[in-house]
Amino acid sequence: VLELLRGVQRGSEDRKRSLSRLRWALQNKETQQKFVRLDGSIRTLIGLFTSSLADMQMEAARCLHELSHSSDPAVAEACLPVTSYLLTYLSGHSVEFTELCLYTLGNLVVESEAVRKQLLPQGIIPVLASCIQSPHEAVLEGLGYVLSQLLQAKEAPTEIIPLVLDSVLPQHMLRLVCSGLKAGIGAAVEFAWCLHYIVCSHTANAALLSLGALPALTSLLLDLASEIPQDAPEGLELLVCPVLRCLSNLLAEETGSEVQIQDERLLIALFLIVQRFLQQHPFIVQESLWLLNNLTGKSDEPFFCSALLSLDLLPALLQLLPCSQMASVLVLTVLCNIAEKGPAYCQQLHQQPALPLLLPTLALPDPEVVGQCLELLHLLFLHWPEAAADFVRQDGHRALQQHQSTPELQERAQALLDMVGQPLGASAFSPCHATLSAFS
Repeated sequence: VLELLRGVQRGSEDRKRSLSRLRWALQNKETQQKFVRLDGSIRTLIGLFTSSLADMQMEAARCLHELSHSSDPAVAEACLPVTSYLLTYLSGHSVEFTELCLYTLGNLVVESEAVRKQLLPQGIIPVLASCIQSPHEAVLEGLGYVLSQLLQAKEAPTEIIPLVLDSVLPQHMLRLVCSGLKAGIGAAVEFAWCLHYIVCSHTANAALLSLGALPALTSLLLDLASEIPQDAPEGLELLVCPVLRCLSNLLAEETGSEVQIQDERLLIALFLIVQRFLQQHPFIVQESLWLLNNLTGKSDEPFFCSALLSLDLLPALLQLLPCSQMASVLVLTVLCNIAEKGPAYCQQLHQQPALPLLLPTLALPDPEVVGQCLELLHLLFLHWPEAAADFVRQDGHRALQQHQSTPELQERAQALLDMVGQPLGASAFSPCHATLSAFS
């Protein structure tokens, strides 16, 4: 390592060769640590990185990029003097050089809080904002990478996100995400995750909603669902996932009617997405169900519950019950959202083959799944007593009896047994509110 550094420092004819060999050597973790401890090593690299010789400058940039891959914070902090130059070189130069600088910055901010604290006063956010209108997909993808790393930092909600919101970045990120496949899937994926990290901070949601994030992302999801039956590009799930999460989190906010969405095509899009990714990427099923839960969960808004029934999507929803533990919980939660809307909704649930599918669910060993199933049965029996009678005819009470000895379920199981033990239409259904207060 020392010999390679000397070869670079001497300025001999084979300097570029020494620099190229050094780059390959710096792919090794131990070499990285040894290199930054050598006197003048980083200073030498910076000298070549800022030189007027384009080929030397590019090789030095590649060496710095290799160093930035180190998981050792000491290596990242040794690179602190280069950060201001990395920012400077984001404007101009070749696309490849700009891309290298972006990924080097992104790697450094992951490993070192000291690097992040130095970059913020140096104006990294305004510099990134000036890059986001680049016509080059490679530059945009690298920019998205830097931003996503910054937005995941522990200090992001207080120190980074406010700066991002005060810049032009959010509207351009939303534009690039919503251009979807047209702008290149790599850049769209990076910026979709950036939006997700911003939304997760909650304090930024009002700003994103004011930019029209909800209708824009809804429209994107409709477009993505329409692309799926055709030759969908590899990695589409990496874009679908953060878009689903952003919509779910934005809908979870207590927002005014001016940002509500009422478009039944969104339900069709969700089930198309589930169908497409069920086998290869089952995690998308969970994300889709979480969004479906937030769409149907508003107590004062029955639009999506009505649409799910009128579009005859209930059988498709019920088929997802056995997919996974989390899928089971979410499917049952969506069914509870529907049942909470009252007798007419419970009647339709009863007319569909819901009860025969719920009986095997009651036999599962998972208390969370069974507990959510008991919640659904409580709502069905309460609003549509005929369901209770049908449940008894199918020996459902036996399935309830097996949970009388499960501590976290026994009270609710017993309360349901009391409900199904009453004659149809009897006033004894009403006191169950008090007995089953734990459900709500």
